[in-house]
Amino acid sequence: MSAARWAIGTAVLGRPAYLNTGSSLPAERTRQALQDNTSAVLDAATSAGVDWVDTARSYGDAEAFLAHWLALRAHRPGFVAPTVSSKWGYRYVGGWRTDADVHEVKEHTLPRFRQQWQHSRELLGERIGLYQVHSLTPDSPLLADTALLAELAALREVGVAVGFSTSGPQQAETVRAASRISVDGTPLFSAVQSTWTVRETSVGPALQEAADSGMTVLVKEALANGLLATDPPAALAGVAAAHGSTPDAVALAAVAAQPFVSRVLIGASTVDQLRSNLTAVDLELTADELASLTATPDEPAVYWDRRSQLPWH
Repeated sequence: MSAARWAIGTAVLGRPAYLNTGSSLPAERTRQALQDNTSAVLDAATSAGVDWVDTARSYGDAEAFLAHWLALRAHRPGFVAPTVSSKWGYRYVGGWRTDADVHEVKEHTLPRFRQQWQHSRELLGERIGLYQVHSLTPDSPLLADTALLAELAALREVGVAVGFSTSGPQQAETVRAASRISVDGTPLFSAVQSTWTVRETSVGPALQEAADSGMTVLVKEALANGLLATDPPAALAGVAAAHGSTPDAVALAAVAAQPFVSRVLIGASTVDQLRSNLTAVDLELTADELASLTATPDEPAVYWDRRSQLPWH
């Protein structure tokens, strides 16, 4: 299995707290400490052959950290910059605190898009290959906002792919609704980023439809915000033991084995976590093992309710 099918997600790297378990961010969570940690993870990832980095406006300083790393590494002989995708629609409001009451605020409006696209471009310039609506849901006003959709289409016309990410128990409905949107007779979105794990598989058929139509499919939160690594279900632990591997690697390999997946996002917070995650590259799971891993998924509402109760830390 090629590492080219993988990408590094920066949700946990660019801010001092995230909705996650098993994070090992530096004890000193200053901007400098997290910037240094981000650079170390990106160095390790690209050295291992990973050639895609995914970020977002709401991930604290993740875009700035990525821009800093790219600027420094650009002068290294033989350096090949990874593909960069980012997202707009959420704004970070955590004030660089782990105990903030609110860490991010969502707004899918034309003014927010214009503001955040300007900021993303100021930091990352023409390196952005894909710009995504962050956490689209069926009730998003964006789906019927013709002015906003037209401006997204204009972005596509200048060579930036336009996509969307999804969250929540209605992911499949969102994927299908957004995939139907066309502007001037051309489908607007060419990429989708959704949560699919061995515990939450409901969006799978919709993602297969998207892949069949030619869309790039990225899968995020493959470890269920760390829960599959820290508290793996029996089937996952059993397959990991049979391979002499770890639950995190098996869970990631199970995602990579899905026929609709273009890229699997790895959300490692440290180089050690990244190295453990990337052992998934060499795992070949049998059809029976894959079936056992996905035999008893959670009901979507149950899964997403549990996720919403995870602490930011």
